[in-house]
Amino acid sequence: LPLLFLLQVGFFPSECVELINDKVPQSVTNSVPKPVSKKHGKLITFLRTFMKSRPTKQKLKQRGILKERVFGCDLGEHLLNSGHDVPQVLKSCTEFIEKHGIVDGIYRLSGIASNIQKLRHEFDSEQIPDLTKDIYIQDIHCVGSLCKLYFRELPNPLLTYQLYEKFSDAVSAATDEERLVKIHDVIQQLPPPHYRS
Repeated sequence: LPLLFLLQVGFFPSECVELINDKVPQSVTNSVPKPVSKKHGKLITFLRTFMKSRPTKQKLKQRGILKERVFGCDLGEHLLNSGHDVPQVLKSCTEFIEKHGIVDGIYRLSGIASNIQKLRHEFDSEQIPDLTKDIYIQDIHCVGSLCKLYFRELPNPLLTYQLYEKFSDAVSAATDEERLVKIHDVIQQLPPPHYRS
């Protein structure tokens, strides 16, 4: 709002406000922006041309220059881009755990951080790591930890923010039977990518 209006309607006591219009030097109020030099004009033209000629995201993917993230990417978007029904990281890890990792605390105990990061990097690089290497067989918990890390970094959790209240109500049901029916009902409402995963 203009200062004069604020003073007139009483937002500020006039003694608290000092008008500065008379104190601004004429050189500032009358200054006109300088025209762009030829050197800068060429630079601006080059930048405009460069930005217009940038390849699309799809072309960068086709050339293998741009890779889609796996971790921290929306589940539906990731599956759409990868063409899978279930994220490859979950598929590989669960198959490995079912074959080698049926041990106490597979998802409770943490694996070695460096092994988890190696696996994460390989999946993020769109590679499928060989989980049968000794380093992973000897540290089975790193595979379970990788699954937990994947779920933890989803922008929208597996059970979704939208259904949080319904899941909360379902687990609060009075009897086991009622709880089971309500949880089953809410699971049916999950978006397809979340339901499949």
